[in-house]
This record gives sequence, C-alpha cells and structure tokens, in this order.
Amino acid sequence: MRRDIPITQARHELTALPEQLEGHPEAVAITRRGQPVLALLPWDFYETLMETLEVLGDEKLMEQLRVGMREVACGEVVDWRSNREALLL
Repeated sequence: MRRDIPITQARHELTALPEQLEGHPEAVAITRRGQPVLALLPWDFYETLMETLEVLGDEKLMEQLRVGMREVACGEVVDWRSNREALLL
C-alpha cells in the first residue's frame, strides 16, 4: 500500500521525513490536491532502481543475462565451490 503525504505537510516536515519514513521500503507519494506529483524514496531503493535501469538499457548486458537465465533453466550450471576450487588449482 502506497503512503501519501500532502505537499504542504512534506514542506513543513522536510527535515524530519527521513526519520518518519525509516523502515518504509517503498516510495512515498507527495501529493498536491490529492494527486501524486513527487516520489520520495529511500536512497538505497533509488540506487537499486538506477542500477536496474542501467542494466535494462544495456543490450549486451541484457543478452548475457538472458543467456544465463536460459542456462539455469536448462540445468547448465556449475556449483560455485567446484568452480572456485578448479580456478585455484
């Protein structure tokens, strides 16, 4: 469920918002006349979102991801411990 905060309340409580929204993992809608106009979100969530958009925008990286997902679906995976041991030898 999305949490909405009127823009007037957000303006008056701006410096206290980080503490008020602590533990709220999703974006909070800042509203004007009941309509969302801004999104307020935790920095970690913002960084994750930006990284996801960067990956989605990189065709080469997306193709590598698709190949990896197909390999997993087909059972063509190598246990990381076995792979690590082989590399260390």
